[in-house]
Amino acid sequence: MMDGGEDAGDDLMSGPRLAIGELAGEFGLTHRTIRHYEDEGLLSPERIGSARGSARVYGHRDRARLALICRGKRLGFSLAEIKDFLNLYDTDDAQIEQMRYMRTIARRRISALEQQLADVKQTLSELCTIDTQISEHLRRNGITETQDMEEKHS
Repeated sequence: MMDGGEDAGDDLMSGPRLAIGELAGEFGLTHRTIRHYEDEGLLSPERIGSARGSARVYGHRDRARLALICRGKRLGFSLAEIKDFLNLYDTDDAQIEQMRYMRTIARRRISALEQQLADVKQTLSELCTIDTQISEHLRRNGITETQDMEEKHS
């Protein structure tokens, strides 16, 4: 954490403030990734110091937003979808619109993943069929699986 005493930059509402390197380390991200999220409007850290030499400091809100960004990326959502979700969080205290939006994009993602799963299953089936056909062809020509493996490793 940043130096400056036990409660410097630490209060009940905002929690500890972190430098970019500390935040990056906590989430396993690069400084560049965090800056990119800032450039995209997903994070808005406080800046301390002079305009020329200002440093970014990230509080509780930024950490919570970054956790949601990381989760959204892991689930396959675009940065635009994540930004829309986060913006709704800022404007909708009851979180009704946020939840509706999240449900919509989650259902869209589920549908896309189900299609991808069907495609992968189809591809696996085709590859297994090809493998079986090749194995049968090789067997008919007197080549066993063992011989085939031995030739590969020689």
